[in-house]
Amino acid sequence: MPNIEFDLLVHATHEAGFKVGGVGAVLDGLLGSAAYNAVVRRTILLGPMETANTTEMARLADPGSQLEIIYSSWHRIDQAPADLTAGLREIETRFHVHLLYGRRTFSNPAGGSFEHQLLLVDAQEDDLDATNRFKLELWQHYQLESDRYEWHDEFDRVIRAAKPALAALNLIAGENKGVARYLIAHEWMGIPLALAAQIQDASSWRLIFYAHEMATARILVEEHPGHDTRFYNVLQQAQAAGMTMGQLFGDWDDFFKHALIKQAAHMHNILAIGGWVEQELAFLGGDFAMAKIDRVYNGLFFQEISSEERAVSAVRLQQYCQNLLGYRPDYTFTHVTRMVISKGIWRDIAVLKHLDRLLAQDGKTAVLFLLSTADPAGRPVSDVRRWEAEYGWPVVHHAGSGDLLGHEVQLYQAIEAFNIRSRAAKIVFVNQFGWSQERCGIKMPADMAFSDLRRGTDLEFGQSIYEPFGIAQIEPLAFGALSVVSDICGCVGVVEQAAREAGLSHF
Repeated sequence: MPNIEFDLLVHATHEAGFKVGGVGAVLDGLLGSAAYNAVVRRTILLGPMETANTTEMARLADPGSQLEIIYSSWHRIDQAPADLTAGLREIETRFHVHLLYGRRTFSNPAGGSFEHQLLLVDAQEDDLDATNRFKLELWQHYQLESDRYEWHDEFDRVIRAAKPALAALNLIAGENKGVARYLIAHEWMGIPLALAAQIQDASSWRLIFYAHEMATARILVEEHPGHDTRFYNVLQQAQAAGMTMGQLFGDWDDFFKHALIKQAAHMHNILAIGGWVEQELAFLGGDFAMAKIDRVYNGLFFQEISSEERAVSAVRLQQYCQNLLGYRPDYTFTHVTRMVISKGIWRDIAVLKHLDRLLAQDGKTAVLFLLSTADPAGRPVSDVRRWEAEYGWPVVHHAGSGDLLGHEVQLYQAIEAFNIRSRAAKIVFVNQFGWSQERCGIKMPADMAFSDLRRGTDLEFGQSIYEPFGIAQIEPLAFGALSVVSDICGCVGVVEQAAREAGLSHF
């Protein structure tokens, strides 16, 4: 029997409604696990909703989101009890917002599924007076200068949503009658809500900051040409000398994420998903030097499969390569990642240049499926089908049609240059959310699923320059693949720990 139980855990995150990136992957693993649900009696997911974003609203309605809407003024759905409906409508009127209340199901590969409550807030047309009063409170209690950052949409969005979100949360959570209630602020986006709760009643919630990264450290790594080789060497030497980040890299208070993260020191606990994040937070100095920071590695689902099942997935990936490029590869490589500088995707190409020569010498072939997109919500399926028919997407890409966006343009230019010169290996850049024939075109095998990327690959790339953990990098390990990672990836720590516990002395 578990020794600790939690009456109520609230997860405040921008990925409450559906998975976008790393936080969503963490929530999938956490909220879908039997271990979590054995000790947490009730869970509420709380986050933003942008009704003006048609793609986002389509994602919410997609069956894959496993969302059941009980109340939503925007969707004109009301299946809630009368008293709950009245309370939600009063909050909507008072703050000029839209609220969505429902249930979202989280499943795991082992076959279990668990249902949790969901609360989303659209505060794009909020009451300006109420928001300004909250900004004044933030200054009075925490000296947070909102006027320095309110021009930034991301900052203003989470500030506007905090008070109405708290009001709706208190309504749904019910009165605090001896019930232990925990509010977990995932990343800087959840901090304004936590501060609002602390201002209103410091005793009503146990506040926890869940650091999935350290945004200031990310910028210091990404925006300097030395990247990780410059930052972490300096960090370790500076800490040994008793220096802080501010002393070494200057004042970053103009950066709104930095200003919000500094407020996490006011919370009861801080969770860091890896050893580097733990050090990065401590490197802030000040109150963080005495803050309680616990390292909590991300979890991974492990599912046993047979060699035959792995072979089926490998064949599907090989067949996709055959359909696209006309050859069946001896080796299949993958890289599932977000389209950000920190992922160091150019390092994949550098490694492949060396591998291409070695493969050609041995008479072998390979393909790298690079799955990444500048638009996390994905492209409309109709556009993908048109591009596939017109110019051979995803082998060929065009800018200006909605296909290549942002960093994708420069990345594809590098991929195209590699593919022209390479003899034994090619890169296929799939810049679409989802991994199925429906989402990625008719050349993908009809029975392909995302799990095939994890089960069928021979090697997963992940040579990041900044990587707090890196779930995707080590997911294929359980199925017999290799993972090529840099040593700043947080997942290296958990792999080393697991190896030591297994008695593998060479780790």
